[in-house]
Amino acid sequence: MSSPGDVPEDALREIDAIAHWLDARFRLPGTNFRFGLDGIVGLIPGVGDAFGAASAVYLIMRAERLGVPRGLLMRMGANVAIDMIVGAIPVLGDLFDFGFKANRRNAALVRRHFEIRKGAAR
Repeated sequence: MSSPGDVPEDALREIDAIAHWLDARFRLPGTNFRFGLDGIVGLIPGVGDAFGAASAVYLIMRAERLGVPRGLLMRMGANVAIDMIVGAIPVLGDLFDFGFKANRRNAALVRRHFEIRKGAAR
């Protein structure tokens, strides 16, 4: 029988991997600055915002299917809303997108939730 804290590790790895590709897959040579597809595609007016929103919503839906509580899903949604609102500002928003990394933040929230839940189940 599985405990309440159990969640398939492969599901968490999938969320981490998607967030990594979106927010931190590439490194600016000679620096520790990392960026991902969300920042790159975000430079394309209209298309970039739609791609970023769809990717972020997928991660939230995936977390919901894993049983993440509504309050945490709302916090994840707030991260995405901040990213989208500020990201819509020309130039400044693009710079913000490269630094805020809403998907990595959300993946960390999901992982931390299940780590805490697993610890409480012991």
